[in-house]
Amino acid sequence: MNISAIEIEIPKAEDVRVTEDTLSVDLSDGRAISVPLEWFARLAHATAEERNNWRLIGRGYGIHWENIDEDISVEGLLAGKPSGESQKSFKKWLNQYQSRLTSQSRGRYIRRR
Repeated sequence: MNISAIEIEIPKAEDVRVTEDTLSVDLSDGRAISVPLEWFARLAHATAEERNNWRLIGRGYGIHWENIDEDISVEGLLAGKPSGESQKSFKKWLNQYQSRLTSQSRGRYIRRR
């Protein structure tokens, strides 16, 4: 009995949209994939401005959000994999993120006076 490996070509991301509850990615093969935003806690906690500040990485095989240090692969999305970030790591990030937001809003208040 012969077993042959099947090569699957992963499409590239071409466009990304993030709403309050969904991450949608248009792919190079004509498909679009949408997943719940809650799969990616950092994106779920980000502001609309931060969610829209993304760039393609790895020649389109991944998406990166600089402000929240989030990377998502097309392959992971197609496989239906939510974020693999541990709760400990996420809580550490969230504490730092909330501190940064608090500092930024204090700075805006002080400048307005």
